[in-house]
Amino acid sequence: MTATAPLARAPRGARTAAARRWATSYALLAPALGLFGLFVLWPLVQAVRISLTDATGIGTADFVGLDNYARMVRDPSFWRAAGNTGLLAVVSVPASIGAGFGLALLLRDRLPARGLFRALFLAPYVISGVVVAMAGRWIFDENVGIVDRTLSGFGLPAPDWQSGGTAAAVSVFVVLFWARTGLVVVLYLSALQGIDGDLLEAAELDGASRWQRVRFVSWPLLRPTTFFVTVLMVIEVFQVFDVIRVMTGGGPAGATDILVTYAYTQGFQARRQGYGSAIGVVVFLVILVATVFWWRLQRRSEEES
Repeated sequence: MTATAPLARAPRGARTAAARRWATSYALLAPALGLFGLFVLWPLVQAVRISLTDATGIGTADFVGLDNYARMVRDPSFWRAAGNTGLLAVVSVPASIGAGFGLALLLRDRLPARGLFRALFLAPYVISGVVVAMAGRWIFDENVGIVDRTLSGFGLPAPDWQSGGTAAAVSVFVVLFWARTGLVVVLYLSALQGIDGDLLEAAELDGASRWQRVRFVSWPLLRPTTFFVTVLMVIEVFQVFDVIRVMTGGGPAGATDILVTYAYTQGFQARRQGYGSAIGVVVFLVILVATVFWWRLQRRSEEES
């Protein structure tokens, strides 16, 4: 039997230096981790706890287990809000990405007043969502709105933006599209400016048209940006509250209700905080699953390429 040599141990000084580096790293991370735990993890734990009770915000709450989650399965209003959320994500996310990428391509060129255009596109995302929603409500107002007055001036019928379900949903989508696309433009514009110009020049010398340079050079190099923008926009859709709350309040008849606004209605207006918390937990799980799925899809695409 041969004796095995003992494992070599790092010098004491090296171990001490490594320990100091670890201690310094954790000391620098401690404030951020503390805030994350206080404002993210702790509220999440409390939401899960409340979702297992019949809490109303008044008096004591009794443990009911998974009754609130079982109630969702039987609640048609919940499924309507879930369908509205999914439809908004399917329509608005590709629209914002496509429009944002196209506008970024235009702004990449040396256009006059390019800085002004950047500010105009980003302004709706920077200012308060309530202000954006109030502007949207004024634009689409059935009585004094700019859209209705313009249509009436051309002799066209004006939709019922507040009392018609489809028209209300369209008005919300337009305002959200306007408010979110600016950020997509800025992100894509920054990524486009980071592409090596020699690659585009070489493709042009090889006879590639402008569209071919965009499709086969620029777009493949922007996969990480597209992944980030997609995840960000999906999360934004599931967190939309202020615009819908101010413009339509989820109406008419729940036509513009999404999961977040429905959870608010159940938790703070109907005084079913346990049920509202359960809806919030479901929203968190959907966002988590969608993010992980898209991340793994992106990783697989990068490995294959």
